[in-house]
Amino acid sequence: MALKNTLSVALLTLSFSSAYAQEPQVVTPQSLTAEQQQQAQFRAEKDAQIKHALKTKLETFNGFSANFQQDVIDAEGNALQTSKGKLVVKRPNLIYWETLEPDETLVISDGTTLWFYNPFVEQVSAFNVSNAVVNTPILLLSDTSTDTWQDYQVSQQSENEYSIKSLDMEAQVKSLNLVFSGNQLAMFTIVDATGQLSHFRLSNMVTTPTPSKDIFKFTLPANVDFDDQR
Repeated sequence: MALKNTLSVALLTLSFSSAYAQEPQVVTPQSLTAEQQQQAQFRAEKDAQIKHALKTKLETFNGFSANFQQDVIDAEGNALQTSKGKLVVKRPNLIYWETLEPDETLVISDGTTLWFYNPFVEQVSAFNVSNAVVNTPILLLSDTSTDTWQDYQVSQQSENEYSIKSLDMEAQVKSLNLVFSGNQLAMFTIVDATGQLSHFRLSNMVTTPTPSKDIFKFTLPANVDFDDQR
């Protein structure tokens, strides 16, 4: 299924030699000095404040539609592909992501199921939304619940730029960077486990009225190869 460039996903393989590995030292709160405990608490509070600030910024709009241009760059900095399409988001958990050129692909979250459709190979895959966030972090734009965000660390790169990193070592997508213009999302970057980057520049952003729920409905086409992983 030709979705690698659209979603920037790749398998992550972890390897290590255990022959000479030492038992890791477990650091507990009791083994830290009072100053170290205070610093750790300060960092945790600061991280929580940054995450809250980003979620608050995302909650300023209930949804949006926009055109996008995607530029895919490999880990060595080589440009691989440029594509264009449409992105529609509505809270909670509704996503419509259509690539129009050079190849057509469609990703839809109807709130329960995440659908991937590739018309060229006539294949549809379906996943539970609750299990799909780790490898499709764009879903974070449509869900600011604590349960969904607890597996991500958020840092602030500048006044209008945030970096969201997965705490799951096996996540195929490692980070999502969001760049705002005021409270409006202007650009985001996805980095996968291989180091490949996908830059998405948004244009023609519309936040009101919020998108209709009808666009997030998916009907399984006839005569396609259906891979149901729900």
